[in-house]
Amino acid sequence: MSSTVSLEGKRILITGGARGLGQAFAEAAVAAGAQIAIADILEDVGQKAANEMGAVFVPLDLAEPGSIENCMAGVVDQLGGLDGLVNCGAIATGIGGPTMMSIEVEVWDTVMDVNVRGTWLMSKAAVPHLAAGDNGKIVNIASDTAIWGAPKLMAYVASKGAIISMTRSMSRELGEEGIAVNCIAPGLTLVEATEYVPENRKQHYIQGRSMQREQMPGDITGTALFLLSDAADFVTGQCLPVNGGFVMN
Repeated sequence: MSSTVSLEGKRILITGGARGLGQAFAEAAVAAGAQIAIADILEDVGQKAANEMGAVFVPLDLAEPGSIENCMAGVVDQLGGLDGLVNCGAIATGIGGPTMMSIEVEVWDTVMDVNVRGTWLMSKAAVPHLAAGDNGKIVNIASDTAIWGAPKLMAYVASKGAIISMTRSMSRELGEEGIAVNCIAPGLTLVEATEYVPENRKQHYIQGRSMQREQMPGDITGTALFLLSDAADFVTGQCLPVNGGFVMN
């Protein structure tokens, strides 16, 4: 989906940018004129994606605080600063199916370490650099599963609910730094990370939407570009569901 939003001159880091929704965000931001760094644990895939779109690639393991610090240092060194951060990196596959009674503690802890703690630490690492410029932006990627309470996915749902709450708290604390913090709650989107989702869950989404069709990455990228742009300088602390009307705020 094309966009007229301009990110000319913006330096933006997108975590989880090697493939799927993160890659779509990166490609859209490049098309909008931004300098982009993508960070991912998938180094070979990420480097290839970065080369193809003319972006910088930096390795990142969101479960390791030291990796987050090294990633941020590498990004700032290569881009010369930072104007925006998209926290898209997360564990989303291999964790659906078990009921709340069957989730392994190790799985729960891993999801929280990556999806919640990783988002916090990456944002924390970005703040000094975002505050050094004008109107820094953080866009956290949540999920509408946290709004409607998807069953048999509780670790992921809980982590994305935390992202929504963290966004609001971050916005209160970082407003005095001139940093806007918002989140997007996509619906079930056709990307690699959702290939495992059972067909009945996919149909549940399609049939429950006001716009009854599959959701594609391009349905979400325009919202991300807006929140990263100067047009959203006074928008902060908001969670925008982008899901074709499956859930509504």
